[in-house]
Amino acid sequence: MTSDRYTPLPGRAVLALSGEDVRPFLQGLITNDIEQVSPDRAIYAALLTPQGKFLHDFFIAECGGRLLVECAAARIGDLIKRLTMYRMRAKVVIADESDSWAVHALLPAGNAAAEAAGDAGNAGDWLGGIVFTDPRHTALGRRAIVPAGAILEAGLTEAPANEYEALRISLGIPADGQELIADKSMPLESGFDELHGVAFDKGCFIGQEVTTRMKHRNLVKKRLFPVYLNGDAAPG
Repeated sequence: MTSDRYTPLPGRAVLALSGEDVRPFLQGLITNDIEQVSPDRAIYAALLTPQGKFLHDFFIAECGGRLLVECAAARIGDLIKRLTMYRMRAKVVIADESDSWAVHALLPAGNAAAEAAGDAGNAGDWLGGIVFTDPRHTALGRRAIVPAGAILEAGLTEAPANEYEALRISLGIPADGQELIADKSMPLESGFDELHGVAFDKGCFIGQEVTTRMKHRNLVKKRLFPVYLNGDAAPG
């Protein structure tokens, strides 16, 4: 570990996906390449509407032979509903294991903007779960999906949530329910390509036609950017 501090992320939840068809099932749905996922590598991806609009984003890591999908807790029910709808006859088991797992951000030590916590997506076993360098941006440090309460064994110091949130915003990285709005946000307008969330060479996925057209025809006309203010911000 390069960090001695962590921030709990109670707004995140965990699905466990297993079954002999789980990889081909996800490969046809999500924006990134599920074949990149291994015990040594995690990915960031999204589920889109057929019109290419954002629905859910998540991290996918392999742990104990299963795929752990870390997603927004407030909208996990909708994600389960949509995955179940697409599952049809595929041999895939979808289980909400949020009560068994806890998600934490391991803050980078020193100057986060200058320090890389390893290659994006690098993963490994830790505390009975998995830890991986944030696939979106290495300056965000690492994320850990570990059994509930296990983080206390690591001897790390808990850091305030607003410190991690300020780091995220300073790097221009959007979050579900804040900058990312379901059925409205377009993934490339939210920087999903720069955040390693889209594999344009992997084949079809839901919303792929619109997303690829926006990429190759340069149709992205607006982007999210962090803004730095001199003085106080105006009231929200």
